[in-house]
Amino acid sequence: QVQLVESGGRLVQAGDSLILSCAASGATIGWYAMGWYRQAPGKQRDLVAIITGAGSTMYADSVKGRFTISRDIPKNMVYLRMNSLKPEDTAVYYCARDRRRFYGGSDYPIESFDSWGQGTQVTVSS
Repeated sequence: QVQLVESGGRLVQAGDSLILSCAASGATIGWYAMGWYRQAPGKQRDLVAIITGAGSTMYADSVKGRFTISRDIPKNMVYLRMNSLKPEDTAVYYCARDRRRFYGGSDYPIESFDSWGQGTQVTVSS
C-alpha cells in the first residue's frame, strides 16, 4: 500500500505562485496515474490535474494554463505548480494514486483513486 504525503501549502496573495509536493512511499508511482484534487469548505472534492501512467496530463478547465502537474518517478514524487493564484483556488489539496497500474484509457473517475494523502491547505488572499 502506498502512503502519500502532501506539502507546500500556505497562505499566499492573489497572483502568487506555489508548488505543492506529494511524496510517495511504500510503493512505486511508476505507471500509475497520479492526481491532484482539491476541496473547499462545504464543497465536494474536485479534480485539479492528473498525470497518467504514460505521462500525459489532464487539467480542470478552471486551472488550465495556470497549473502544471509533473512527477519524478525515481524520487517517487508528484508536483503541482500553481501560477497566477486566485482566491477561488483556496482549498485543501490532496494527492491521490489510481488503483489501476498500466491503465491506458482516458477515464479517470475519482472512484478509481484509492490511495490518498492527508491534504495540504492552500489559502489565497485577495
